[in-house]
This record gives sequence, structure tokens and C-alpha cells, in this order.
Amino acid sequence: MHTLDLFADDRPDAGQREPLGAQAVVLRGYVLPGLPALWQTLQQLTAQSPFRIMQTAGGRSMSAALSSCGKLGWVSDSHGYRYAPRDPHSGKPWPTMPQTLFQLGQQAAAEAGFADFAPDTCLINRYLPGARMGLHQDRHERDYRQPIVSVSLGLPAIFQFGGLKRDAAVQRVPLFHGDVVVWGGVDRLRFHGVLPVKPGEHPLLGAQRINLTLRKAG
Repeated sequence: MHTLDLFADDRPDAGQREPLGAQAVVLRGYVLPGLPALWQTLQQLTAQSPFRIMQTAGGRSMSAALSSCGKLGWVSDSHGYRYAPRDPHSGKPWPTMPQTLFQLGQQAAAEAGFADFAPDTCLINRYLPGARMGLHQDRHERDYRQPIVSVSLGLPAIFQFGGLKRDAAVQRVPLFHGDVVVWGGVDRLRFHGVLPVKPGEHPLLGAQRINLTLRKAG
């Protein structure tokens, strides 16, 4: 089994900025300093609203397991994809977004050149080995002027960052524990996805990758 050293020879130093587009950037190791508190926060959130496998509109099971926090959460079922104010499994509102997550989204967005970002939702995706996310656009938010802030934790993965059309050329970007990707502006509607996560064992998170996606949805 692979360990945390998967892709280690290619891992950039923390603090590096890697542009992916005119208004898209990888902030390497951006959340590493606050990781112990962040991991504790995530465990509390997913205890309140556990991970679940949702169904696509076509009735297929999604590859990654999902949860959410904030005023809105992500829902996928036979009625389609949408944001909803309540967890469909419990009927209760999604857990409140902790201030630490809100500030993380604001600060990472500002670091990438997007001031005044005020996320109202955080999607929490869990990728076990083999799980993936197909190329897609984030189009269900009301205001495309707001960026997307995506945090990677645990096992490394290959992030696919394409163009404004599905058949455009795709960049393959290795993402590691603590990295943050921010995209908005002219890059806001670019197709993106995640290739199947390879088997491995992270010393803190174990055999999984957790992705947090902070957005202004409402």
C-alpha cells in the first residue's frame, strides 16, 4: 500500500503559488498551520451530519460521499442537483458553518485576489480509494462573481482543470494535504474534476481524501 509519500518527489514546497489560469491559483500548503483545529472541526461537523452516498438524477450512486455545513447544503437525487437549507436525511438544518471555516474561505479567497468573499455553504466530500469526480461546472450558485475555494486534506489526488467547454484541454494538477485551489472571475465556470484517488494511508486521516469546497450559493 502506498503511504503519504505518494507523489512525494513532485510535492511543491508549502507557500508556493501556482497559477492555473488568469484568475485561478493553487496555494500550496495553505491550511497546514491550522490543521489540528480544522480536523477536529470537521469531525464534529460530520458527526452531526454524517457522510452519505447521494444519487444522481439518473439514479446512479455518486462516487464520493458528501456532507455539508452552512445555510445551504448540496443535494442530489432523482429531482436533480440543487442547494437545500435542510439535510434530507435528518430533516434538520445543516450544521452551522464554524467561524474558522468561514474565515478560511475569506482569507484564501483574498490571497487569490477575491476580496469580500462571504461563503454561505461548505460542501464536504470524502473520497475513498477509487472514488472520483467527473468533469463538471459549478453552475448552481446564484452569483458567478463569487469564487470557489477548494481545500484538500488527506490522500493526494490529481485535480483536473479544464476550459469553458467540456472538450477543452485539461490540466492535471497533483494536490496534496493542506493545498487550496481558488478560482473565479474569468475562470469561474471552467470544467474541473478529480481522477480516481489511489490507495494509500495518511497518518492523520487514514485511507481517505477529504475535500472542502467553500462557496456563496444563495
